[in-house]
Amino acid sequence: MDLHRGNLYWPKTLNNVPRYHKLNEVISCDVLIIGGGMSGALCAHTLSKYPLKTVLVEKRTIGSGSSSANTGLLQYSSDMMLHEFIQKLGEEKAVRFYKLCLEAVNDLQLIASELPEPVDFIRRDSLYYASSKEDIPKLQKEYEALTKHQFEVEYLDEEKIKKNFSFEKPAALLTKGDAEINPFKFINNLIQNASQKGVEIYEQTELHEDSADEEYVYFHSEQGKIAARKVIYTTGYEEITFAKKFGATVNRTYAVVTSRLPSFPNWKKNCLIWETQRPYFYMRTTNDGRIIAGGLDENKMELSPDKSTIKKYENRLLQKIKEHFPKYDLDIAYSWVASFGESNDGLPFIGLHPKRDNIYYCLGFGGNGTVYSMLGAKILKDLIFHQSNPDADIVRLDR
Repeated sequence: MDLHRGNLYWPKTLNNVPRYHKLNEVISCDVLIIGGGMSGALCAHTLSKYPLKTVLVEKRTIGSGSSSANTGLLQYSSDMMLHEFIQKLGEEKAVRFYKLCLEAVNDLQLIASELPEPVDFIRRDSLYYASSKEDIPKLQKEYEALTKHQFEVEYLDEEKIKKNFSFEKPAALLTKGDAEINPFKFINNLIQNASQKGVEIYEQTELHEDSADEEYVYFHSEQGKIAARKVIYTTGYEEITFAKKFGATVNRTYAVVTSRLPSFPNWKKNCLIWETQRPYFYMRTTNDGRIIAGGLDENKMELSPDKSTIKKYENRLLQKIKEHFPKYDLDIAYSWVASFGESNDGLPFIGLHPKRDNIYYCLGFGGNGTVYSMLGAKILKDLIFHQSNPDADIVRLDR
């Protein structure tokens, strides 16, 4: 499955990317992680702190799948607003899920601060604006829900938005607690750190499951074999056949990265920006003076077949940026189309396979994939060691 096409930005930001051998022997392990993207890297990092033999296997190279097309926005707010989650899940579960996502952003900051190399993690506010006046009541409901449950949020009217930005919108919420990151640097640093702590890493190794007994699940690759006591699938959108059974779809989305600017006037604290309209447009800045923008999602699983389609959406995204910041002198330096998965209920798929012992999944379907991967790594660690986690029910596969 092609996960992205076009000219990616993140791989250009890291020199001397670490490389790992193919699996070419017969091994056994306590935990096998299948997939070397964000979810796999965070699971490997989390488990590297414990006395287990952990192995991670990636069929391409580390971080080269969907994660390299990740735009690096870390938000605790979901594509589904808190008040909408409350209607669907009930107040207790909905609020707890939002709290878990905020905790996950804090956890990501701590991990980033402990890594030996910088991964461009920066805390940011988020501006979530009403795309039209009709969306104002929706934002007001969300402001009430966030305020009631003690999330830091400010309601901005049209005048306040105009004062801090070079565009006009009817209303917005300014939330605190979000962040940005370079996902490619982060994944490669996580994997390198886990490797130094004893996690065995293999690239260019595609695994196929052979069989299972009460003690092990058995896999083979072209040149090797693995017997694993427990298995975590962190295969992202390539696990769509499985995820569809529980309610998920894979669509396609577009992203661009601009040329550099010396500064970003009329952009309050370089906050993350997104909107209520669906599909939504979003944008952020980078630490080297660029703007990343994305969105314009399409309900099509296959990626755009030719460069002209990517070019068309590149122009549309550039136009959207200039509508917000007309005085910025910008060109597009990178652009791509990528697969994007989301669940029907807005929650990720994390937990034990409902019909198989010792098989776990960490699938961060949704706009907050990195945040979901972080909370997933913590939940799975508890399930592996203690067979339970107080929050596992919210994101279980057969909910």
